[in-house]
Amino acid sequence: MPAVAALLDSRAALGALRRSLPRGAAPVLACRTGAGLERALSGRLLEVVVCGARAARRLDLGSLRARFPGIPLVAYGVFRSEDAETILAWNRLPVAAVLIEGIDDAVAGDLVMRHAVSARRRAALADAPKALRLTEPLQRATWDRLTRGAGRPPGTARLARDMGLSREHLSRQFGAGGAPNLKRVTDFLSVLAALTLLSNPAYGIQQAARLLRFSTPSHLRAMVRRITGLGIREAQELGEREVLGRFVRNRARSRA
Repeated sequence: MPAVAALLDSRAALGALRRSLPRGAAPVLACRTGAGLERALSGRLLEVVVCGARAARRLDLGSLRARFPGIPLVAYGVFRSEDAETILAWNRLPVAAVLIEGIDDAVAGDLVMRHAVSARRRAALADAPKALRLTEPLQRATWDRLTRGAGRPPGTARLARDMGLSREHLSRQFGAGGAPNLKRVTDFLSVLAALTLLSNPAYGIQQAARLLRFSTPSHLRAMVRRITGLGIREAQELGEREVLGRFVRNRARSRA
């Protein structure tokens, strides 16, 4: 499951972050040191990284952003007027948001998740339900559930169980009215998750496959080609809307 990696300056800030996360949000993975944050980045699928003000000053944020530009970074801590130049420098990296400990505590989790990988993907795919002909309430509810996290979406059996439906009923109703079948949409979103992960130079194809629970790197390569019609290197040049466009066109050709 994706996590929120947090390297914060105080237990109070960590507690406030955990308490204020929206219901169903990714869990907080507390990191005690910069080395712990590095382990989280290499070993876990992350929605967002949250750093305290003091902790951020001890990190090489330039290197962190260069290696992991696809993982949003939020600063959360105590800032003073003399920190203005530091904050301006962070914004150029960029840092997605700066939250003030003691002021933003009640809404810190909500603000952090607004900048998460999954939130950015949902915003980029705002027009996808229309393009995919997802018009019925059940189709829209399923789409919302599929796009809720940063990693691969849940499979049909788990979706059906969570929604209190049979697998057969969910699959049949999701694909009604000219919409693509549920498995193909799940594969499409899995490919987007992989391409987002591979936008970070620190991740290679083997690590991306492992973090996203593909059986092998070859399985990931094959799915990318099936959805986009391209190899991974070429597909990495595409944005979310371009991948969506290719998915829609490929689906239309396959049904011709």
